[in-house]
Amino acid sequence: MFVSGFETSAFGIEWMRFEPGCPISDLVKTVPHVAFQVKDLDTAIGGFTLIGGISSPSRGVRVAMIVENGAPVELIEFKPTHGNPRKRGRTKSKRQP
Repeated sequence: MFVSGFETSAFGIEWMRFEPGCPISDLVKTVPHVAFQVKDLDTAIGGFTLIGGISSPSRGVRVAMIVENGAPVELIEFKPTHGNPRKRGRTKSKRQP
């Protein structure tokens, strides 16, 4: 799986590409999804069907994909790490009138 664009997108859009045979769920590979930051991932996933398990792509970050109304939804939890109060690195875009 290849991911790009988040850091350069004014809207925080992340593009995902998959190689043949990639073990990621077909639902994630074929249906666009949204991502939401949550305070408590374990509470947020309660009652939903998980796609795969909970992962930690970097220190202080936990991620899970759930199924909501037939579509994948990504839930992300950021926990402060020593010396790094983790915040999603988005900047406000300047829009022309």
